[in-house]
Amino acid sequence: MDTVLLETKRLYIGEFKPDMALKVSQGSLDEDTRKFLPDEVFETEEEAKETLEFLISQYHDGNPLIYPLILKTDDSYIGYVEAVYLKDGSYEIGYHINEEYRRKGYIKEALSVFIPYILRIKKIDEIYGVVDANNIASIRVLENTGFKKVYEGIARYHHQDKQIVKYIYKEEK
Repeated sequence: MDTVLLETKRLYIGEFKPDMALKVSQGSLDEDTRKFLPDEVFETEEEAKETLEFLISQYHDGNPLIYPLILKTDDSYIGYVEAVYLKDGSYEIGYHINEEYRRKGYIKEALSVFIPYILRIKKIDEIYGVVDANNIASIRVLENTGFKKVYEGIARYHHQDKQIVKYIYKEEK
């Protein structure tokens, strides 16, 4: 991996590169992504490439804060982590793991270094996590990484009114 921002025992967290487009597209096509994150599905490598080119062009501005997860063992792209700036000045955590790498603890491992990094570079002491209430795996990720539930109900989520669960992670002082 060329640019490594963070590192865990099994992962590099760095910057997207154009040659990741095929893996990004392939990783977005599973049933769960279609169900829970439909606006993050890339039907073709070209669609993924266009999005990656935009994201890469934004790295110098510090937004969006979205970074690929790369396995140390073979430099495979397996997903991403992100912090999204919201209109109210807060940030929301986001993540995706390709289907074949789920239930192996990679997201929890990545968030254990990514959250402190985001809190430090953005000089904030809290970050939100919002998930579809039916996405049990994502709820478990948030609860297992120190997020606390602050709301459950109907809200706008990926351009639709959905039953969601909102969490907050607060840095302990």
